[in-house]
Amino acid sequence: MAPGVRVPDSGVRIAFSRSGGPGGQNVNKVNSKAEVWVRLDAIAGLHPEALERLKALAGRKITDAGELHIIAETSRSQHQNREDALTRVRQLVLQAMVRPKKRRTTKPSKAAKRRRLESKRKRSEVKSNRRAGGDRD
Repeated sequence: MAPGVRVPDSGVRIAFSRSGGPGGQNVNKVNSKAEVWVRLDAIAGLHPEALERLKALAGRKITDAGELHIIAETSRSQHQNREDALTRVRQLVLQAMVRPKKRRTTKPSKAAKRRRLESKRKRSEVKSNRRAGGDRD
């Protein structure tokens, strides 16, 4: 799964079904679409904060039963779709493990304030010249 994170086989369920879209007879005959369900409570080694981030990242992919549900049907190969779905689960977990940096509050520098005010002053002058009739060429 990810460094230090494990999911027992009992926490993962994989099912295959017929995929939609183009593909001729292959679509009608082969169960190439892969669906992976991972029980969130079965994920071992994931910090509780990371688990909350995972839930937020996954959004609608979390079922009412508390499972992460990923569907892969881009390939015509069942094996490739299975690997794609598992890779996407891994990527979500890795993304959730990254702790977001805290934002430091900063103030604009004196020079930045001066530039902003000067810009506003120039713009105001341009607009007031328009209103007063200004210079007509």
